[in-house]
Amino acid sequence: MTRKADRDQIRRQNRSIILQALRRNGPMARIDLGQMTRLSPATVTAITSDLLDQGLILSLESEEPKAPLARGRPRTLLILNPDAVFTIGVRLSVNNIDMSLVNFAGEVTKDKRVKFDSAAADADSFPKDLVEAIHAFLEEAGVSATRVREIGVAAQGVVETETGLVAWSPAFAGRKIPIVEPLQSAFSAECYISNDTNMITEALHWSDPNRYSGTFAVIMLDYGVGMGLYLNNQLFSGASGTAAEFGHANHIPGGALCRCGKNGCLEAYLSDYALVRAATHLPENTDPISINAGVRGLARLIELASSGDEDARNAFHEAGRVLGYGVARVIAMIDPKRLVLTGAAMRAFSFMEKGMWEGLEEALVEDLRNNFALDVMPWNEDFIRSGLIAQSMERLDKDFLGKASRSTNLSGRPDSKEVPA
Repeated sequence: MTRKADRDQIRRQNRSIILQALRRNGPMARIDLGQMTRLSPATVTAITSDLLDQGLILSLESEEPKAPLARGRPRTLLILNPDAVFTIGVRLSVNNIDMSLVNFAGEVTKDKRVKFDSAAADADSFPKDLVEAIHAFLEEAGVSATRVREIGVAAQGVVETETGLVAWSPAFAGRKIPIVEPLQSAFSAECYISNDTNMITEALHWSDPNRYSGTFAVIMLDYGVGMGLYLNNQLFSGASGTAAEFGHANHIPGGALCRCGKNGCLEAYLSDYALVRAATHLPENTDPISINAGVRGLARLIELASSGDEDARNAFHEAGRVLGYGVARVIAMIDPKRLVLTGAAMRAFSFMEKGMWEGLEEALVEDLRNNFALDVMPWNEDFIRSGLIAQSMERLDKDFLGKASRSTNLSGRPDSKEVPA
């Protein structure tokens, strides 16, 4: 039984390698697949034959012959079948539901943003709103819900991947918002939820695995403060899915008021509202909800700093020092080979950088702080969507067996039985 399980695992892994190669590189001949993946010709032939039978890849003839000046028929190329299955990626943020319909080639075929009222959204109202939004989105796209294999959700805040709940988020008025169970009840699809910064981490690994692999960390400074961790080549989310809540680790006991209701969190010194609060000399116990921050508030603060305003510059410098202390903890605990800083606040990194290195130097001995590389990346919201797509495609490549190996029961949910390969 163990040997059979090992063989099945190896076959799933090899199948995933082939599908990923086709997704990254487009149409390829079997011989080229073998050279790129370093799999044997027999393995490539066996797996691609199954994939053809299952309708997950298609064959087409190349316009070029097998070799220069060679006679005979052109080479047969293999390509992913984009219509084999669809997935939906959903990003939940303050007042926004962003949805993307993705085909099996990993291509976004349609996207849409739907507004909702974060100030009124709770465990009773929001799941219904989310289900209705996805139904309307699929109807507009002309895609039946039965063709959607997976729905992946990324949310701000504290996300419990094991329970499928958003425990707390600035996007909702209430706590413990159920996401996965309502979606799985409404659709014949597997559903997953993750923290949004985890998806940024996944996107970086997918886009450049040579640079972003092993152990690295991503810190996002934006509307809130988040972190994603890759440990030993695996995305790490902890026992319940709430690991790496960097923003809500305490910086100063009894310190500035955080949006989560606690005092002294790192977020209370690093987020947009914290920066505006500091620059305008508001008391540290000022309720974040009352502070006019957000995209416009942060942009205005950056403009002021750029024009030489001392209050704005001091706010960014001190935030940099706090960031340095937070980074020191991360380095001391996990020894990352690379640390990535991103988010809207990175437009002001030039005003934060000196303070960050000062804080890091004060908080950590030299032997520990000189072993990592720092990347400062301009913010791009597509990072989160790209991470959802990468994670979804990875799961499908290993588990989805297509039309030849799955049946559908009366509920519309695929059966769990698989036809042996």
